[in-house]
Amino acid sequence: MPELQQLHASHAPTVLAFELANRAYFAASVSDRGDEFFDHFTDRHSALLAEQEAGTGAFYVLVDEDGSVLGRFNLYGFTDGTAELGYRVAEHAAGRGVATATVRELCRLAAARHGLRVLRAATSRDNVASQKVLAKAGFVPVGPAGPADLGGKPGTWYQRDLALQP
Repeated sequence: MPELQQLHASHAPTVLAFELANRAYFAASVSDRGDEFFDHFTDRHSALLAEQEAGTGAFYVLVDEDGSVLGRFNLYGFTDGTAELGYRVAEHAAGRGVATATVRELCRLAAARHGLRVLRAATSRDNVASQKVLAKAGFVPVGPAGPADLGGKPGTWYQRDLALQP
């Protein structure tokens, strides 16, 4: 059974392997992170840990039974009880309800562990799978997301009041 774990330093190698193995798959629906992301991965990973330590973000990985990463689920931009949600799931795990179940669990953790009241997430118009995940997890569309929000792609912002059950 996969386990949602808060990001820590020891996750770096498996997170990097996950990102590299799924790079082309992710680039089909979201902007590619670019070579610089991979060239400076260790620094970026350390920056996320520092942000988490400072209490301005919370980063999670879904770890499979074999120790590999099935997905990343991030809460960032904490402001007045609100945060943004971002996530990505490995190609081989897509379409099996993994993202929906994990986003639901992260909503619970966002309220219980991080004191958040509202989550927001943006998805491109082309990313139908993500739209379905958000809807199934209790998010509702609240307005357009511009190209600057989604790496050059138009889309929609979704929001979930964490006090409401989906």
